[in-house]
This record gives sequence, structure tokens and C-alpha cells, in this order.
Amino acid sequence: MPDLAEKSQAQPVRLRRALGLWNLVFIGMVIIQPTAPMGIYGVISNTAHGHVVTTVIIAMVAMLFTAISYGTMARIYPSAGSGYTYVGQVIHPALGYIVGWGMVMDYLLNPLICTAFCAKAAMNILPGISFYVWVIFFVAFFTWLNLRGIETSAKLNEALCLGMVVVVLLFLGAVARWVWTIQHDPAFFTRPFYDPATFHVSNLFAGTSVAVLTFIGFDAISTLSEEVENPKRNIMLGTVLVCLITGLLSGLEVYAAQLIWGSKPFQSTEVETAFALVSRQIGGVLLFQVMNFTLLIANLGTGMGSQLAAGRLLYGMGRGNALPRSFFGVIEPKRRIPRNNILLVGLFALAGAMILEFFSDKLGGGAYQIGAEALNFGAFIAFMGVNAAAFVHGVRQPQINVARLLSPLTGFVICAFIWGHLNRIALILGAVWMVSGILYGAWRTRGFRNATFSFDIPQNDA
Repeated sequence: MPDLAEKSQAQPVRLRRALGLWNLVFIGMVIIQPTAPMGIYGVISNTAHGHVVTTVIIAMVAMLFTAISYGTMARIYPSAGSGYTYVGQVIHPALGYIVGWGMVMDYLLNPLICTAFCAKAAMNILPGISFYVWVIFFVAFFTWLNLRGIETSAKLNEALCLGMVVVVLLFLGAVARWVWTIQHDPAFFTRPFYDPATFHVSNLFAGTSVAVLTFIGFDAISTLSEEVENPKRNIMLGTVLVCLITGLLSGLEVYAAQLIWGSKPFQSTEVETAFALVSRQIGGVLLFQVMNFTLLIANLGTGMGSQLAAGRLLYGMGRGNALPRSFFGVIEPKRRIPRNNILLVGLFALAGAMILEFFSDKLGGGAYQIGAEALNFGAFIAFMGVNAAAFVHGVRQPQINVARLLSPLTGFVICAFIWGHLNRIALILGAVWMVSGILYGAWRTRGFRNATFSFDIPQNDA
């Protein structure tokens, strides 16, 4: 009879199933942030000429179609590889690899820009410490927490999420008190949705392409499919719930801000702190500082959560041999986490934030700005791929359900429209990233002729 050591060698080490539905919702909400629209509020307001709430609602509807596609595919293929697995299984291995490579860009940039944002925000509190020291601190902090295991990350995510919700409620309470004390005309409460003096369709859709950033990260839930109890149920519910809650909460936040600020533009130097300026108008310096600190905490949560998800995506691709399996497809046996990938994502965030900041003058922007502009490129490649996979899967069913086909088709068309209207920097950086990945994949598979990639779906073991 084999001893325990021999048995453990025979059984591959897998990720630990420890997350329930609300763990997923909390993780998703922290990756996205309950304060998600606050950082980009000024950009959307200037682009859409004040119609921020309308752009957020349109973006929510668009993302719900994609969220349903993610949930549908995760129910069929509960894998940490997410869109990489879905497209590779349903459409073609080469396309699965390309979608996965685009996802890697998105998932690597998210921890990077969160690290840069946290470093800048911390400098406002302790300006005597340099940006580069803060970058080292936050990368080390994110990495240490994620190396502690999935349960530790989940518990901290819940605390961060609840803390941010409290600050949002304080802001909404201050707005309600301010509105109660002023006189306003009958159109006051509807003007945030539609102001005839500033409304233009082209500006509205331009603003919507930026507002979609509010929802970036909801797809990370699908990368946790192998660490979720009952993934075929909970991934679908968690993904849709996170998208819906984010949209409704974000819409309420920006609606309240528009009641205060209206459609007037922000100065170019005020765009990044626009929401804090609105807070100061109703709550003075105290609410201004509270909001600044909250945005720092929000990015702490997002940085930690996005590094968590990036490690799982790289593990899924490594296990499938799209990346070197000996490094990326390995699970650390004690805590059952993809340790190599967590460390690699941390190093990428550290080096990337420092390099982009060092060359910020030549590049025309700091690490946060450049990273944020490029992040959507990879995200929308994944969104389009997952919608396409859900559509193809529906077409192949013995009995075709037209309603189920319309949802992924609508999601694909909307995402393609937004992706085609990304700014020039995002398109250039994204194209460079994708070309390098396709060349690497072609070299690895001799022109994608060899069936090198695999898209394994692990058993639903405990």
C-alpha cells in the first residue's frame, strides 16, 4: 500500500476551493472598486460635456452582455484560464492563445497602474519619501498578501470593500444634505441624465468609451473558477452581480456629483482630482482629504486583487503550455497558490512603474496615465473573444436558442465598437504587445501548426 508521500506525488497539486459566492462578489468589487468612477470622473465629464451618469448606465448595459457570456462559459469550462480556455476550447487553440495573450497585457498593467497611483497618492501624504521608494513598498505589500493564500486575500478584500462603501455613503449623505438646503428648478434632478444645452450624441459615445473603464476587472472573477465552491453556479451569479452592483453604485455616485457640479468643465490640472474637488465643495477640506485617502485605499485593493487574478491567468496558460509549463504551470504545495506567477507579476509592476515614470517626460505622461490608456486594449480583446466563444457554443447546440445568441452577439458588437475607438497610444502599445505575442506563439508552434496548447479543465475536487 503506498504511503502518504507516494500518494501526494501521484496526485497533482491543485488550487484550493475556498471561495463562496459573496467572497467572489467582494473580490470583484474590490478589483473594480466601489469608488470606480471617481478617478476618471473628470475625464468622462469633460468628454461627455457633463453627461457622466448617462455614459455609466450605457456602459453598464454593454458590460452586462459580456458578463453573461463570461458566466455562461465559466459554467461549461470552470478553469483559471478564463477567456484563454473558453476561446481555445470552443473556436480554435491559436485564437485562444491570442485572446490569452491580450488578457496578459490587461492583467499585468492593472497591478502596475495601481502601484503607480498608490505611490503618487502616498507622496501627497508623506511628500518626503520618493515615488520609487513607495513603489517598492506597495509592490512588496501586494505580493506578500497574495503569497499568504487565497483565504487571506478574500478576508482583506471584504474589509477594504466595506470601508470604501462607508466613505461612499458619507459622500452621498453630504450631497443629500446639500441638495436639501438649496433651491432648484424642476429640471434639476433630470439634468444629469440629459442637459439640452450641452448634449451631443458623438460626445456621449466618446464619454462612454472612457466610462467602460469603470467596469474593467469584473472578468477577473472567472480566473478564480478553480478556487470557487460550485463554480458552475457561482461564477455566473458572481460575474453578473458584480457588474450590476458596480453600475448601479457608480451611477448613483456620479449622479450625485453632477447634481453638485453640473456640466461645467474641469481645468486640465483638475481632471485627476475632479471628484475630490466636488467633495470639497460640499464637505470642505475634511471630506476632500477623506476622499483622497479612500482612493488610495481603493487602489490598494485593486492592486492586490488584480495581482491575484493575473497569477491565476498565467497559471492557466502555463498549465496549457501556452507559456513555459515548468515555471508558469506550477502550484506551491503548502498554500496551493501559483507562487512563481505572483512573484513575476510583482516584479513586472515594480520595473514597469519605475521605467515608465523615469521616462515620463519623453513619453508624455506618467506610469499611471500611460498604463491606464493601454489597459483597455487587452481587456476588450478578451471581451470580444469570450462573447464570440459564447455565440459559437450556442450555434453548435442541437436546439438553437435565438435569445441566447443575441446576448453574446450584442456584447461582441458593442465591445468591437468601443475597442475600435480607443485612443492612439492604447492602439500603438497594444499592437506592439499583440505582434510580439503572436510571433512568440508562431515560433513555439511552428506557425500554429503543432497542437502544442492544451485547455485542460480540472475536476471539481475539494
